[in-house]
Amino acid sequence: MIELVVLDMAGTTIEEHGAVYAALGDAAREAGATIGAADVQHWMGADKETALAGLLRTGGRPEPAPETVGAAFDRFRTLLAAAYGARPPEPIPGAADTIAQLRASGVKVALTTGFTRDVAEPLLASLGWQNGVVDAVVCSDEVAAGRPAPHLIHRAMERTGVFDVRTVLSGGDTVVDLVSGHNAGAGEVVGVLTGKLGRAELERHPHTHIVPGVADIPGLLRDRARA
Repeated sequence: MIELVVLDMAGTTIEEHGAVYAALGDAAREAGATIGAADVQHWMGADKETALAGLLRTGGRPEPAPETVGAAFDRFRTLLAAAYGARPPEPIPGAADTIAQLRASGVKVALTTGFTRDVAEPLLASLGWQNGVVDAVVCSDEVAAGRPAPHLIHRAMERTGVFDVRTVLSGGDTVVDLVSGHNAGAGEVVGVLTGKLGRAELERHPHTHIVPGVADIPGLLRDRARA
């Protein structure tokens, strides 16, 4: 029986129109990185400071100085805020209903993200998701390492009082979401197709299911219960 569903935010439960992808790439390029779309996609879902450091190393460049990464991260936050102001994020279709349905059935729901808390909270507030909509929110600056490390999922378990990782379903739209769920030992690792990657790309990485979106997760749990 699944006790906890842990879901990524941007691209999985929140449609932010590619703003994270664009802001991350622009911030890295402004800091001197020579990168393409595939380089940025490689780091999607990861902690954003880690991602920027990785992008700045692209092409065999030396390890960037901490202050360079910090400045790039500040620029990323500025670019992202401007993008969200111009085109506000909105829930992925079916996400809000899915969260409510899961919780009504007794399944806890946590959101995890590669954003720091100061980036995540305004985003959640813009959707009206900051007050009891989910059981926990875990951000990248609250764990020792972000995805693909398992720590975001394990911290979500800690905050929701779930002990057995086999009773956890982890869902996300990026490769590192799937690898993080696998590394955590989650009983179900679900890829969703509402992000930048297609089925064939996600299927190359550890998973138990690939579904069109989070609205399909309650059905997966019903099928699991009948099996």
